[in-house]
Amino acid sequence: MPAKVHTDKDANLASIKKKTLAVIGYGSQGHAHALNLKDSGLNVIIGLYPKSKSVKVAKEQGFEVYPTAEAVQKADVIMLAVPDMVQASVYQKDIAPNLTAGKTLLFTHGLCIHFGLIEAPKDVDVIMVAPKGPGHIVRAQYLEGKGVPALIAIHNNASGKAKQVALAWAKGIGGTRAGVLETTFKEETETDLFGEQAVLCGGASELVRTGFEVLVEAGYQPEMAYFECLHELKLIVDLMVESGISGMRFSISETAKYGDITRGPRVITAQTKKSMQKILKEIQSGKFTREWVKEHQDGLPNYKRILAEGEKHPIEKTGQRLRGLMPWIKKRNLKGAQASYN
Repeated sequence: MPAKVHTDKDANLASIKKKTLAVIGYGSQGHAHALNLKDSGLNVIIGLYPKSKSVKVAKEQGFEVYPTAEAVQKADVIMLAVPDMVQASVYQKDIAPNLTAGKTLLFTHGLCIHFGLIEAPKDVDVIMVAPKGPGHIVRAQYLEGKGVPALIAIHNNASGKAKQVALAWAKGIGGTRAGVLETTFKEETETDLFGEQAVLCGGASELVRTGFEVLVEAGYQPEMAYFECLHELKLIVDLMVESGISGMRFSISETAKYGDITRGPRVITAQTKKSMQKILKEIQSGKFTREWVKEHQDGLPNYKRILAEGEKHPIEKTGQRLRGLMPWIKKRNLKGAQASYN
């Protein structure tokens, strides 16, 4: 049965109109939620650690900024806009001691709640509002009078009004303009992690690099390999996003289509599916989260090593040179960008 889609008519800003909303962190999602909520006429404050570089930015954008603990004390609804592996320490240090009965704790991703890294008291509401897009898109769509679809979920409903608050927040950031679907912390967390690991990030990047290696090792120029295995991927993904896999196949040549339907299953095999199923089981059991927590506690040695090795892959140097020949591609210096989280 298809999930119900909530729209503007299903949400009422009155549910949070008289409340103080604290956004803890001012990174990608944090700044977008805060600005959209403020522009929706709601009372928003920001919680940051005093030396955060984002204090100046948030103040310049019209917000009152407080140390995290003080922001929690002042607020009725508290959103944790900090990375997963930072949330538990911020919660224990600054949020839990100030989280009194009747307040609402809001997440944009369910990992810390679902896997028990944060255990909120039973007398507070615990909800999720998760836009299905990065913060800059959430903000840009709102400014255009549109919105990014969002998910909501309820973990604790101490007040009996948790869903109304979640829908109101979703409306305040523009989500109900596009459509809001209800899920659970478990479903959102496990499907989100699986998508990242097996398809969107892990699967796609490994497929691209392996295809590049096969062509270069066979004697083809790396520039040709880059165009065929990475550059043109955007065209195919855009077609899929716009009209599905069938729509993409309708738009490509017969030769490409025949190669797709007869050779694709030889790349993504039954064994590949078994590997994906194993990844999913590791997510469901909590094995991945335990591994990631330990990696973070150890100072990220494997994380840093593998990323550094990836940056040395020949596809990176080839791509950098070729992107310089394509002025229509927006250039972003993402590597050095730092988000301030709390």
